[in-house]
Amino acid sequence: MKQNQIKCVFICVLMVLFVGFSPNILTSAKKNKEKSSALEWLNQPEVVQRFGEISDAIWSYAELGMQEFKSSNLLADALEQEGFTVERGAAGIPTCFVASYGSGSPVIGILGEYDALPMLSQKGRVPVKDPIVEGAPGHGCGHNTMGTAAAAAAIAVKKVMDEYGIAGTIRVFGSPAEETLISRPYMVRAGLFGDVDVVIDNHNSTILATGYGTSGNAMFSSVFTFKGTTSHGASPWTAKSALDAVEIMNVATNYLREHLYFTYRMHYVVTEGGEAPNVVPDRASVWYFVRNSDSRLEAMHDKVINCAKAGALATGTEMEFRVLSAVHQRNTNKALAEVIQENIEMVGMPKWSEEEIAFAKQIQKELGSSEEGMPTETRDIIDFNRRRFVGGGSSDVGEVTRVVPTATLLFPGRVPGTISHHWSAVASNYGSTAWKGLNAGAKVMAATAIDLYLNQDRLAKIKEEFEAYEKEHPYKPFLPEDSMPPLKLNQELMKKWRPHMEKHYSKHHK
Repeated sequence: MKQNQIKCVFICVLMVLFVGFSPNILTSAKKNKEKSSALEWLNQPEVVQRFGEISDAIWSYAELGMQEFKSSNLLADALEQEGFTVERGAAGIPTCFVASYGSGSPVIGILGEYDALPMLSQKGRVPVKDPIVEGAPGHGCGHNTMGTAAAAAAIAVKKVMDEYGIAGTIRVFGSPAEETLISRPYMVRAGLFGDVDVVIDNHNSTILATGYGTSGNAMFSSVFTFKGTTSHGASPWTAKSALDAVEIMNVATNYLREHLYFTYRMHYVVTEGGEAPNVVPDRASVWYFVRNSDSRLEAMHDKVINCAKAGALATGTEMEFRVLSAVHQRNTNKALAEVIQENIEMVGMPKWSEEEIAFAKQIQKELGSSEEGMPTETRDIIDFNRRRFVGGGSSDVGEVTRVVPTATLLFPGRVPGTISHHWSAVASNYGSTAWKGLNAGAKVMAATAIDLYLNQDRLAKIKEEFEAYEKEHPYKPFLPEDSMPPLKLNQELMKKWRPHMEKHYSKHHK
């Protein structure tokens, strides 16, 4: 056997062992030399390691929404180093960025997230609850993998555009504070998606899948603040308690639950309530998430406002409220999801090592779930419209879906049976399975974008579907015109935790 043939065989074996994918995906892409080039680049062990280390670094930073300075800069720097033009501080949000390469149309965007969640600190690849820093934040939704997968996919597309002279623009939209649904409505309002033809969204998961139709709840995120009069706790008759107003409001909203349509969700936390029992609080605040379908949301939010007014009236206090964010339900595009699905079937599920399967079974046993290991099969395309809508979670991606054709790719990496927003998800969103999962996601997204650049008919079909939906459901933003992004959100929490977390930051990207 000739020396170059031996070398070729060695490289193929190394790719299978390190990356965890069969060379069959490259064979499947041979009919399309552009896609084959993108997959070959993403399949290189050094590329997998590079973006895996970026993901692990963001995981270690575990920055809460609106405070993701290190995380957003790491991704923006990686894109800038590859020749992207990066606008930092987009939409008036310091940790928001837009990275662009190329010129003209079509303009294809990829969404990326990178914010963590409070109180979820956990050691990676450890199958029992074991915080790195007790009480600190952690990546319990896999956002460390998502912004990274978006960057990897976009860079792969850029390289193919250069190699084959493909016209158009590829963009990464670095989106802060998804957990509190803040950035996308302000990004939409700032016109960042005005010239974009298609958006590919992605999310960390336990499966490799996509879908279409209406899903999730629309949401208002609002802070209600009451102002009263303070006094000594021993002579409270001269006071007007702002905390009493908050409590009366909360009692009223809890009675309201009986009369809300079953698709609703409503949650709150008291963010200000006084500092000592012997001083009647003259200021108190409560933060509400109010969720329902697009058609019911505004009326439900108005009822919650009335409950706040009742609290103020009963206590003689003044009430004001501020809408931090407001978003629509997600309405994803079928024609785009079909292109994503084709590439899911081409790329296939990663090949997991025995060690990775053993870890999955350990954490599944700890949680009392089925000890099935890691997923092995991709899913068929999901039609959300066929499901009975009973409410559910929310994402500010919903706002993007109302202004540009959008579909979401779910990529694997998290262990099946682990719980979102839980230490178990944090433990499995780090290390080798996360690397393989985000790499699979990057491949599907890059291949999808290349398909759209090369096939104007499919792009036209996607746009026609979007325009038909919007004609029947005209878009009107829920976000009030006077709302401003809450730039100081989580600032004090990160000031508290950063000094304790810094010593545990990834050694690769400090």
